[in-house]
Amino acid sequence: MTTITTRTVEYPADGLTMIGHLALPVGADRRPAVLLGPEGMGLSDVERRRADALAELGYAALAFDLHGGRYLSDPEEMLARCLPLLADPDRMRGIGHAALDVLRTEPRTDPDRIAAVGYGTGGAIALELGRDGVSLRAIGTVNALTTGRPGETARIRCPVWAGVGSEDPIMPPAQRNAFTAEMQAAGVDWRLVVYGGALHAFHHPPVGHPVVPGVGYHPRHARRAWRDVVDLLAECLPVTEDLEAWPR
Repeated sequence: MTTITTRTVEYPADGLTMIGHLALPVGADRRPAVLLGPEGMGLSDVERRRADALAELGYAALAFDLHGGRYLSDPEEMLARCLPLLADPDRMRGIGHAALDVLRTEPRTDPDRIAAVGYGTGGAIALELGRDGVSLRAIGTVNALTTGRPGETARIRCPVWAGVGSEDPIMPPAQRNAFTAEMQAAGVDWRLVVYGGALHAFHHPPVGHPVVPGVGYHPRHARRAWRDVVDLLAECLPVTEDLEAWPR
């Protein structure tokens, strides 16, 4: 694995001062980069470790913030912020663009080789960047089968991979069907993986606070989803390092 360095980065977005986590391979050359978005609770050590794992694979990786440096462990507070956000594509795009600008202006980043990967709300933001016509090499999402405004999905110019648990009550079959129909109608190169028996946020290790119903960790599928994300990057944004790391 490549030796890495990490640092926090502050930047304005959505009327807040966001605090992201930037992980870089040691060196001076420009690297392909990954913008990494968290679940609705916000940036935590889970996403920081994922960014570090991506840096170990050779990517410049920025785990971006959603809530101005806060982690919303109270489900009601989280929903009160995230539901209006998810209903407002322009706000989501603003948060995504602000983080993307930080990553693009990092001297180690190759600005022409960036992918966006996100979980839950962070995945919805990744999709909205694609619908806004941002030039990305790939978009990967877990638990984020959101649909967009009519016609805008045709602006996505890269492959889209999506993962969801079969028993996710927040992303039920009707939502899956609406998402895939939108991708297909827009001519997007899309894939959907349904992980059998998994709930919402199946990729996220257990947390020590209440969660909304229908959320649960599935360690086997969490590892499989990570491998699927890494495979997407290997296909669309390759580096020469071993692409089998798992952020434990």
